[in-house]
Order: sequence, then C-alpha cells, then structure tokens
Amino acid sequence: MAELTIRKMEVDDIKDVMKVDEVSFSKPWTEDIFHLEIEKNDQAHYFIMKLENKIIGYVGMWVVIDDAQITNIAVMPEFRGHKFGEKLFGFACQQAIHMGVKRLSLEVRASNIVAQKMYRKFGLVPGGVRKNYYTDNREDAIVMWVNL
Repeated sequence: MAELTIRKMEVDDIKDVMKVDEVSFSKPWTEDIFHLEIEKNDQAHYFIMKLENKIIGYVGMWVVIDDAQITNIAVMPEFRGHKFGEKLFGFACQQAIHMGVKRLSLEVRASNIVAQKMYRKFGLVPGGVRKNYYTDNREDAIVMWVNL
C-alpha cells in the first residue's frame, strides 16, 4: 500500500506545490506569493499531502486569533475522486482546532458543487455570496463557514 503523509509545507516544496496550483486554478499563485506566505506571514499555515514521494495536494489557511480562513486547497487532477481532498481538508480542520480556532470559513466557486458537498460533510454551511468574486470569469463565490 502506498504511503500517504501530510505535513507542514516547507520552502523546498514550493516548486512542486506550484505544479498542483497550475493544474488546479485558472490564476495560479506565483513562486513569490508562496514564499511570502511560508516565510513572512505569521498567520499563514500551509500543509502538503504526499503519496509516496510525490506532492499530490496542499491546503493553506490564515489563522487570526480564533478565526481561520482557508486560502487554497487543491489536489492533482489524477488523484481527485479518491477522498484525498477530504483527508487534506480534515487535517486542516484538526490543525485549526489545535490552534484554538473557533470558526473556519472559505470561499468556493458557485459552480463547484463537488467541493461544496465535501465542505458540507465537515459541517460548513453557506453564509453569503461574494458577487463577481473570481477575476478570471466574474463568477460568484459562496462563503461557507462552520463553528469548530
């Protein structure tokens, strides 16, 4: 059986994380953004998921006092549909709880029904809409949140 691990993201992981980002988002982050998040942002917490020795996903969140905001979560396309996203998101939720977070929120594309269903499994509920949130196509974002 292949070994699956989740751990804190390190600077050496950025190049491989960018590969995940590039195939997952229409406006992927730059290397500079990841460096700023990992090295300079004390509120940022990023984790990678590895299968054997390959990074197949990552999740990031900002924690401010007792609130957490998921910034990104992505899994390589060939590994989607196998519950890796659920494991990764669940890990992030557990980390948030250990940090004393009381509320967790995120934005998700209105069209991303698969992700919305996954978030609902963790108790997240829609709390509002950010109109024209996504700059690539002006799609609305559904704001989802949960009390942890």
